[in-house]
Amino acid sequence: MLNRRSFLRTAGAAGAAAWAGNAFTQETAKRPNLLWLSCEDISPHLGCYGCTDAITPTLDRLAGAGTRFDNAFASAPVCAPNRSCVITGVYAAALGSHHMRSGGKGNSRSPKPELPGEVVPLPALLRQAGYYCTNNAKEDYNFEVSTTLWDQSGGKAHWRKRPDPNQPFFAVFNFTGTHESMVRGTPEEVARATRALTPEQRRDPAEVAIPPYHGDTPATRRNWANYHELITALDYWAAELLGQLEADGLAEDTIVVFWSDHGHGLPRGKRWLYNSGTRIPLIVFVPEQWRGLAGLEAGRPDDRLVSCVDLAPSMLRLAGALIPGFMQGQAFIGPDQPAPRKYVFANRDRMDERYDMIRMARDKRYTYIRNYRPDLPYNQYLDYAEQSPVKQDLNRLAAEGALPPGAHWITDISKPVEELYDLEQDPDEIHNLADAPEMAEILVRMRTAHEQWREDIRDLGLIPEAELFRLQEVYGTRYRIYEGMEQDHPGFWEALRRTAQAANHAQPEDAEVLRTALKSPHASLRYWAVIGLRQNPDNDALLSDTLRDPSPMIVVLAAQGLLQHGVADMDAALEALKTVLSGEDEWAGLLAADALDTAGEKALPILPELRQALENQENKYIVRIANHAVNILQGAKNNVQ
Repeated sequence: MLNRRSFLRTAGAAGAAAWAGNAFTQETAKRPNLLWLSCEDISPHLGCYGCTDAITPTLDRLAGAGTRFDNAFASAPVCAPNRSCVITGVYAAALGSHHMRSGGKGNSRSPKPELPGEVVPLPALLRQAGYYCTNNAKEDYNFEVSTTLWDQSGGKAHWRKRPDPNQPFFAVFNFTGTHESMVRGTPEEVARATRALTPEQRRDPAEVAIPPYHGDTPATRRNWANYHELITALDYWAAELLGQLEADGLAEDTIVVFWSDHGHGLPRGKRWLYNSGTRIPLIVFVPEQWRGLAGLEAGRPDDRLVSCVDLAPSMLRLAGALIPGFMQGQAFIGPDQPAPRKYVFANRDRMDERYDMIRMARDKRYTYIRNYRPDLPYNQYLDYAEQSPVKQDLNRLAAEGALPPGAHWITDISKPVEELYDLEQDPDEIHNLADAPEMAEILVRMRTAHEQWREDIRDLGLIPEAELFRLQEVYGTRYRIYEGMEQDHPGFWEALRRTAQAANHAQPEDAEVLRTALKSPHASLRYWAVIGLRQNPDNDALLSDTLRDPSPMIVVLAAQGLLQHGVADMDAALEALKTVLSGEDEWAGLLAADALDTAGEKALPILPELRQALENQENKYIVRIANHAVNILQGAKNNVQ
């Protein structure tokens, strides 16, 4: 059993005087070490946050002697897009790294996004400032990473490797044992991961709390018990690293930051923009000599809104380095802090093999969610997520008509354009108040905040992924697409926003906007035009004409609409999908696979091509969807990676 002694000292009065960034030189000034303890897939389920199911004495002591942030949020509810944001201080939707696995999975044709020269990740900036920077061991930044980003990155990286023991360090350690794959692991896997726990620290599944969006089943309770026990194992891990810090005599020289990359890894947590997917634990411990620098009062919780996009600029403040102008976050610790945030924001886009586009704006009381694809259901089949026993039980309960009231997301075939939740009255975000007359003023305020953020960060989410790959070749990087398109095609972004809004609502008054956009030379506008027009079967003649569009992704959307409407002659639509599925554009091919999968028995004539797609070695996401379609059509249960 690991030693759980704390390296912390009892909190005292503030020590060092406030220190203005860049008021020293690298040669003459002492600077704090920076230690990040990050973990995967947990919400604020720690004792210090009031959770009694996980046993976390080390992290509780860290919070007691430091600062517990009660309103900290991920910028995306899944690891890679959020980690992209964390390490750059730039939202993933601005970098073009907003899709989960932005270079795909298992492919060789599509590269990950590249950073422009002016966007320099945090460790590179800290290295320039004289820090020794290590990462142990996960990166997963969703963009191409330079080999010079870290002094050392990998399973052996450690602050102890720095050649000069007096050099300040920035060290990152990542705990993967709380990942969703472990929560649903076999009893043997979970036992190995939690072998340090005492019998008293084991959780009785019958006694753990179950959220209202899950079914109360034995498998669900077992998975929640696993989750809490794994968090207790995380606490042992934290104790070991903090013990190493103390053993090295560095505890009083090191600012410690503990955070999770997004919310819990059970259904309707990870991948979703509700509190369960975006709210995270965040604890900052500042030794006495650096408290004046950090501007935090030891032992006092902080209810300011904080986003993961704020981590990078905050570390630069503590290191005495300038915050570069490209960063979209703001420092929440250190000298010269700006006014506290009024809102935090987050994005959800493609999750593995399925597309969606959702945005979130959050203040201290209300969550606003904007669904840009309300035509899509909440519960799209995701091969990896479906492996969860909790999700399998939800599917079974849905088939039996026995879902709890909070689990309507399993069976809803579409989404509202807007969602609004009052966290004081409804902390689990079950009751959508967007249509409540008494909430109209709040709805407008939250919607306006979202739209302003979308403009401020230059959100690339309205450009479909296949088009992102084309435009990044034109402008060098995805980050430059926004500015480049506006310079080359003035008015493009306003037209794109107007078309997407019309597609969301698809009311009669929107028809002219959509028909005009369908004639645009820009594939992104035609994309949203088809999404809106296909919601009305009266537009089937237009959709048939659109099967000749030069963009394969537009052809797919039109063909999918025709199949959904069950037109008398579907041969042309199926032939078009067959052609795109086997074509060169793998991202249009992914759309084609999805269209055939959702078509059900109408896709039977394309069964041979779907079987052939299972041999696709370039994009595993196409393989996953094709496998699901073939299983449905054949009544099989074949698995793929």
